[in-house]
Parts: sequence; structure tokens; C-alpha cells
Amino acid sequence: MNYLAVDTSGKALNLIACKDDKIYSYSDLECGVRHSEKIMVEIENLLNKADFDLKNADFIACVVGAGSFTGIRIGVATVKALCFSLGVKALSVTSFDTLAYNKKGEKVLAVIDAGHNGFYVAGYSNEKLILAPKYILREELVELSKEYLLVAENKIEGLEVEIVSAKEGLPIAIEKLKENATSDLDKLEPLYVRKSQAEEGR
Repeated sequence: MNYLAVDTSGKALNLIACKDDKIYSYSDLECGVRHSEKIMVEIENLLNKADFDLKNADFIACVVGAGSFTGIRIGVATVKALCFSLGVKALSVTSFDTLAYNKKGEKVLAVIDAGHNGFYVAGYSNEKLILAPKYILREELVELSKEYLLVAENKIEGLEVEIVSAKEGLPIAIEKLKENATSDLDKLEPLYVRKSQAEEGR
């Protein structure tokens, strides 16, 4: 399998180049708001490291959210442009997939901190989505924790959470979802679970 994967959905910039099933990766955990500055430079560096011509990719994968509104837009726009220019398929992966697929055969709730006592969540059982992504407040998360194993990248005060890595979960999710790769680039869309702060303030 040959692919490039891009994750700009959070503070980190995570990239994977898979050539002949060998994984090469790049990660900047504190990329912050510099995704637009770094993404193309680091993609080029990683492809050179892997000696990988992107025209030979089976697809280019993009983490479409939930997460940072600006980061998600940058990732989706970049992957769409690359796919269009190279005639390569696109694969959508959610931030929840990258967390949940770290755990096999368990009923898990992938949790992303949305700030201000809010969380983005999605539920999985036996690696299938059973609770659609949504935004909830802490009170509802406490209730869901009675039913699900919570998985997240960071601790959540007062709740038992299994810490997992989105970077490590990304290639696992891609392996599970690779059959969904498509030439219809309109299907590569940001996953916005709620409106942006600017939109909510209108």
C-alpha cells in the first residue's frame, strides 16, 4: 500500500508516507497555528525521505475533524489540491477514528477536548461507529463514561481515561477504512461537529 496521510486537526502536524507498506512519519506536536506555513514544506521533506513519488499513491488520506476549524480547512484544502493535480484518490479519516482504532473489540468513546467544559465525542463498538459525532458538555460525558471506555490523547480531570496516540492510530484507521478511498473529491469535506465561535457569536 502506498499513501500520504495528513492530520492538521489539532495543535500537532502529523504526516505519514507509506511506501510499499513501510511507514515514514513526521510530527510537530507544537505546530499550533503554523500549519499553513509548514505543511507543504514538511510533506516534500517526508516524500524525499521516503523516496516516494506521490503520483504513485493509492490515495491521500486526510483527517477531516473534529478539531481546529482552521487546521481542518488547511488539511482538507491541501489534500484536495494534491489529489486533483495528481489524479489520486482521497480518503477521509476522522479524528475519532484515529483514537478509537487504537482499541480493538471494545466499546469505546473517542473524546476530544473542545474547551470551555465541552467535548467532541463519537462511540464505537467492535470498530464500528455506533454513536455519531456530537458536541456534549461534561455532565453528559460523565454519564457516557458509565457505558463506554473513554479514549483520548490527554487526561480528563475526574474521569478514568485511557490515553492513546492519534498519530499511532492514524495508520491503523487508514488500514480499516482504505476501501472508502474515492475519486469524488466533493466527498472530502471537513467534519464540523459544531459551529465556530465566530458563527455562534453572530
